[in-house]
Amino acid sequence: MSKTDVLIVGAGPTGLALALWLTKQGVGIRIVDKSAGPGETSRAMAVQARTLELYRQLDLAEVVVAKGNPNPAMNMWVRGKRQARVSLADAGEDITPYPYLLVFPQDRHERLLIERLEKLGVTVERRTELVSFEDHADRVSARLKLPDGSEEVCEASYLAGCDGARSPIRHGIGAGFEGGTYRQVFYVADVEVSGLEPAGEAHVALDSADFVMVLPYGHDNQSRLIGTVRDERADRAETLTFEDVGREAIDNLGLTVGKVNWFSTYRVHHRVTDRFRSGHVFLLGDAAHVHSPAGGQGMNTGIADAINLAWKLAAVVKGQAPDSLLDSYEPERQAFARKLVQTTDRLFTFATAEGGFANFVRTRIAPLFMRVAYDIDRVREFMFRVVSQTMLEYQDSPLSAGKAGSVSGGDRLPFVRFDGGDNYGSLSAIGWQVHVYGSAKMDLRTWCERNGIALHEFAWRPEHKEAGLAQDAAYMLRPDTYIALADPHGSPDTLGRYFSERGITLTA
Repeated sequence: MSKTDVLIVGAGPTGLALALWLTKQGVGIRIVDKSAGPGETSRAMAVQARTLELYRQLDLAEVVVAKGNPNPAMNMWVRGKRQARVSLADAGEDITPYPYLLVFPQDRHERLLIERLEKLGVTVERRTELVSFEDHADRVSARLKLPDGSEEVCEASYLAGCDGARSPIRHGIGAGFEGGTYRQVFYVADVEVSGLEPAGEAHVALDSADFVMVLPYGHDNQSRLIGTVRDERADRAETLTFEDVGREAIDNLGLTVGKVNWFSTYRVHHRVTDRFRSGHVFLLGDAAHVHSPAGGQGMNTGIADAINLAWKLAAVVKGQAPDSLLDSYEPERQAFARKLVQTTDRLFTFATAEGGFANFVRTRIAPLFMRVAYDIDRVREFMFRVVSQTMLEYQDSPLSAGKAGSVSGGDRLPFVRFDGGDNYGSLSAIGWQVHVYGSAKMDLRTWCERNGIALHEFAWRPEHKEAGLAQDAAYMLRPDTYIALADPHGSPDTLGRYFSERGITLTA
């Protein structure tokens, strides 16, 4: 029998991110996966701005950007003509340090996370399968089948199910997974293309219901094609080849496919589990929610699940918070997952709907709307925030309190760029911290120093007011960088009361 703080089942991006954040915070973990190694191909391609912001905590953001391909714009094509170009750089430059869609294939992404985990002394245990588990009053006992066929019992304080859409752990806790399956079959192809203009930017073609997205991601004209297969071909998805997919949209983009490195088809569900937590067991990533690839949200949402849960597990394992802190994981992440499934479902249904009226709306009305809407600053920024996940907030969470300016507890900290830097520099630390834009009161400084909370003061400037921040207010940030408390008076009594009401201590 072995023991650990957290047993993680599944070594995809979600499980690896959870392992990294927990290990970084000094929590003992084991991470197991029944596969022999990381995937050689990948469906997930997009790394959104919010994920990159959080990757700063592990000094990963710039490495991922350097290895990936920043796509600064999204182009919309109809019948061989480019009807709209949305500049992500323009839309997001005042929102985030990463105003683009970063294309970084999941297989490469996983390998990078594995390398980082190994540097921290943790190795993924391959060909190791969870056979069964029991949730006891104070722990979980999990039976593991090892590579040599023998079995071992691992006792853990908590079990994290990062084991995919068919999650045995989800089945084990009896959680529901309501939703449905899209009629269309998706295909993904890794190809070398020529004729893509502008090169280095993302492209979407909407021709009748023949949908295709092109994401350039490397040298030698490497691109990823994501599209749908319709009609009777969808009934024989397992035997399809690239030669079988519709070419109308591809041809109208002016693309010449020179080489197909690999090709795969798959069906997509849109489902959200009714329970993200059951006792000492948690569900994350595809085990908790699946949806269409529209908008490139899936992998990023799973990573966000992991980061949300990691700091809470660390606090409880270290004795700094009661187990009830973990109850906040489900309402925070489930609400977002449900909203995301609804949004991606609408987008996908719009992009693939068949019939004359649907074609007219998609090919005539939508491009016109995009061009007009993009010229309106607030609309442009709203669209970027939705896709980049920088709009995500936890205002309804029991961990969120107060409001100062237009910024409330639960909000993502507004990003403010200024000469020589930005206000996100301090977010590289995993821990509680306080931001004051203006001058902090002496008693607040004393309180922060006494409690070991970093205090960051920023000289007041007009940009702070434009971002909705209040002068001299205190913004207390959670370890995952969301605002826990916004206090317009900057009172240490208010901050202290926040912790005492939730049973959270700052030292074990």
